Amino acid sequence: MHSWVDGQPADAVNLRSRALAYGDGLFETIAVRAGRPSMLDYHLERLALGCQRLAISVDHDLIRDELCRYASALGDGVLKLILVRGDSQRGYAPAADVPPRRILQGSPLPVYPAQHAEQGIRLFACSTRLAEQPLLAGLKHLNRLEQVLARAEWQDAEHAEGLMRDTSGRIVEGVFSNLFLVHDGELLTADLSRCGVAGVMRAALIEQAAATGIALRITDLSLQDLEQADEVFVCNSVYGVWPVRAFTSLNWSPGPLTRKLQAIARTLLDA
Repeated sequence: MHSWVDGQPADAVNLRSRALAYGDGLFETIAVRAGRPSMLDYHLERLALGCQRLAISVDHDLIRDELCRYASALGDGVLKLILVRGDSQRGYAPAADVPPRRILQGSPLPVYPAQHAEQGIRLFACSTRLAEQPLLAGLKHLNRLEQVLARAEWQDAEHAEGLMRDTSGRIVEGVFSNLFLVHDGELLTADLSRCGVAGVMRAALIEQAAATGIALRITDLSLQDLEQADEVFVCNSVYGVWPVRAFTSLNWSPGPLTRKLQAIARTLLDA
């Protein structure tokens, strides 16, 4: 399927795009099933927060309409929205009258081994650390070089995801997912006020925990917290929830709370 730029089929972008020069923009990766974008409200809410934080002025109703039309044409797959501040001449300062660019791309749904969801995955211990920058923390901005470097650290099929820490050693997230721990019946996930991506599936599961009476704490996480965890899982808005069965010498089995939230995530993606 053709990509769209500003609502029109296109196969190229302007070489003066601020995305190319500075990574000046945001993106959303949205699962599409039967022509419907999954968890669209969550994605648009995060996008709106990112636009507010980066001072990018956009027509959010127009973006919603384009996403729905593109998803309808895509059918089943993954839709990627790239929102760029716009095109400009050299220099960091953006021109005041340059409109933002909307780029839509479609690709097939990834096919993951069934055992990832059924039996759990092994996490790789990434040495690449996440820099602490509260101004960008939580946003899905276009600069993903930390994740690119982290993902290049392993090539084997034994590890399906990597675990990333910040420069102070705190556990933050996976390379392309958010992390949850379960300890004594309490759900724990990392505070993302310094760095990390606030995933839409993470947001949905936090809401579901509150709605179903599951104790939840958003806090700084350490390797000791991981060692003491009864259950561990990762999540994102494409595959849902994967239990974690191993990290270095640590081992877990998929537990009841992981399975409960895995079922909730599946429902959210299929809605």
